[in-house]
Amino acid sequence: MVEIKNILCAVDFAEMSPQVAAYAQSLAKCLNADVHVVFVASTLERYRHFDVPAASFQNLADKIAEESEKKMDRFIQDNFNIPNVKGKILKGYADEEILNYARKENIDLIILGTYGKKKMDRLFFGSVAEKVVKASEIPVMTIRPK
Repeated sequence: MVEIKNILCAVDFAEMSPQVAAYAQSLAKCLNADVHVVFVASTLERYRHFDVPAASFQNLADKIAEESEKKMDRFIQDNFNIPNVKGKILKGYADEEILNYARKENIDLIILGTYGKKKMDRLFFGSVAEKVVKASEIPVMTIRPK
């Protein structure tokens, strides 16, 4: 029998994130599992070719990390009422960081939202959910917006 003891709940703090959290919490209650709530702050590495001083990028990255920690604490407080929930802020490309964290922390199930991007947006930017589903070695549950 498959045992699910560690659930990764990937959020971006957008309006759909509480729906994703609700699914993670419901499953965690039923399975007596721990929940790892993860937010991935995009690194500014992809913008290094812009003519902006490195110090400006670093200041912005530091501010994003600081604000992300505050948002994570509030998000967990507002959306979870189970004991075994921890938040983690990661930095990098969302799909890669979610998968790396899942491997490192022995996650049994990943839950994340899909946002129904327009075809043109997906063509240029891709979909984090799609990339995670395709590359994951463990089950992934995707939640579509209501």
